[in-house]
Amino acid sequence: MRLLLDTHVLLWALQDHSRIRRIRKRLLDPEHEVFFSVASLWEIAIKRAIGKIDADVDEIREVAREDGFLELPILGPHVLAIVALPPIHRDPFDRLLVAQAASEPMRLLTGDALLAGYGEAVEVI
Repeated sequence: MRLLLDTHVLLWALQDHSRIRRIRKRLLDPEHEVFFSVASLWEIAIKRAIGKIDADVDEIREVAREDGFLELPILGPHVLAIVALPPIHRDPFDRLLVAQAASEPMRLLTGDALLAGYGEAVEVI
């Protein structure tokens, strides 16, 4: 299975946060390809710039890749898929991640229960 990590799930995974323990085996299972999106790096960079998060985007990217997570670029079809999404969630980064998961196809792992309204492409952990 191909898994896409929501931004906060990526940060939890890199910090071995208690919220990630339930899915740690899935993340380590060689049968699963685990991705993080460039959209997450972009979101972290913006939040850092406005003082909402203290994080080094270069380090996050490097550690994620060292941990075996695959980097998913933002492609035209991902952006176009946003148009078809119902207005369940207003956050543009979350909408892009949902569109990426649906387009690839992948399963977006998130802690945001509101995103479950987008259907099978989303799994709330």
